[in-house]
Amino acid sequence: MTRSHTMRIPLLSMLTTAALVVGGAAGLAAPSTAAAQVPTVPPAASVRGLPDFTDLVDLVGPSVVNIRTLERASKEGPGGSAPDEQMLEFFRRFGIPIPPGMTPRGPRQERPPSEEAQPRGVGSGFILSADGLIMTNAHVVDGADELIVTLPDKREFKAKLVGADKRTDVAVVKIEASGLTAVKIGDINRLRVGEWVMAIGSPFGLENTVTAGIVSAKQRDTGDFLPFIQTDVAINPGNSGGPLINMRGEVVGINSQIYSRSGGFQGISFAIPIDEAVRVSDQLRATGRVTRGRIGVQIDQVSKDVAESIGLGQPKGALVRGVEPNSPAAKAGVEPGDIIVKFDGKEIDKSVDLPRLVGNTKPGNKSSMTVFRRGSQRELSIIVAELEPERPEAKAAAPEPTKPQSSNALQALGLSLAELTAAEKKELNVKGGVRVASAEGPAARAGLREGDVIVAIANTETANVKEVEAALGKIEKSKPVNVLFRRGEWAQYAVIRAAR
Repeated sequence: MTRSHTMRIPLLSMLTTAALVVGGAAGLAAPSTAAAQVPTVPPAASVRGLPDFTDLVDLVGPSVVNIRTLERASKEGPGGSAPDEQMLEFFRRFGIPIPPGMTPRGPRQERPPSEEAQPRGVGSGFILSADGLIMTNAHVVDGADELIVTLPDKREFKAKLVGADKRTDVAVVKIEASGLTAVKIGDINRLRVGEWVMAIGSPFGLENTVTAGIVSAKQRDTGDFLPFIQTDVAINPGNSGGPLINMRGEVVGINSQIYSRSGGFQGISFAIPIDEAVRVSDQLRATGRVTRGRIGVQIDQVSKDVAESIGLGQPKGALVRGVEPNSPAAKAGVEPGDIIVKFDGKEIDKSVDLPRLVGNTKPGNKSSMTVFRRGSQRELSIIVAELEPERPEAKAAAPEPTKPQSSNALQALGLSLAELTAAEKKELNVKGGVRVASAEGPAARAGLREGDVIVAIANTETANVKEVEAALGKIEKSKPVNVLFRRGEWAQYAVIRAAR
């Protein structure tokens, strides 16, 4: 910017002088001294120019690699041509319809290996250590029979998969090399929204491609275990696994996803925060797998209406919709309808915070937990277990028919209720409650439907229809009624507003 200033000042002086000469020739009065002064140029510190990424490219470029994946057995029929697996993965990950003619491959079949491996996809990665450890995305290496890493100096190495974690989309591979240039890991806490960042990768196989933009948001919730960094850096298929770099030349994220309705970059991309990625990579390097904690609850967001109606105030915490039998949560006394507001002393602002905190807790650890239950907070102690593969959701047994009941108070809410049978109580693992025989008007608008089981009204447990009516009798008719109900195994809240 200095050169621009020195060019601008003489030009302004010449224009001012010319104006005075013209004015004099026209016989006009000479302007005053104050009016003839040249406008001052703002200090250089107050003018910001566009960043120069050239030094960063020289610094980090030698640490960014291209990763090609190969497969030994073709999965196409005779005469068929295999589509680019990386492109198909791109469409699958972001919910984009697969274009006509690009048919996904069928299930993997065991066939005699062909003499020559066939190209499968392409991605990016970056060097973690001088002895050849490389970080990339799990989806880049998923299902590959061979991995070929190409360094910026065009040397190629066969790589070995150290470990991959699909939940966070982080993988570590190893090549037999030494003296490599490793990246510098940045501090994610110093990353600010609005600051410039740069990506290096191999979009569509075009190696050593540099793109840049700014951090659009942090803590973006697009996954169960990761709060992503959102940027407007151009990311396309092949960029996956490459580094996101700050202006200090430090890696702050792994480019992993984009948001797109067209299949191409549309200004929104997501990167895995590097601190989360390093935590995962450390476990992969140590054991080849990632161990996470679990407590055995199914959770949901807490809406503003529910928070206000039950006395929680702000919509925070994680609403417990279900508790797995014999799980750590069940043993600790957690109940469906509880709202977990703290775990190990850390506030649960949004429901997605809980699985991240629990997941990062070592199995076997004894943790504290604060739950909000029927108007007050309770402290619980829980021993964290190891996360297991997800189980299919169990279906609730069909309720046995019982005689519906509907008083004036219930009719005002659009509800008709029936007592629970012993079999239903055993199936749902509840001591009491009432089954919704029908839900109309206000109840239906609140989301209740036939077969739901109401276990509490207005923060009061209700074991039968009589207790429901007693609880309703204590509530002003003009006020909304919060209802905790079970649907199958899962519990949730509804707020019923009676018709006026």
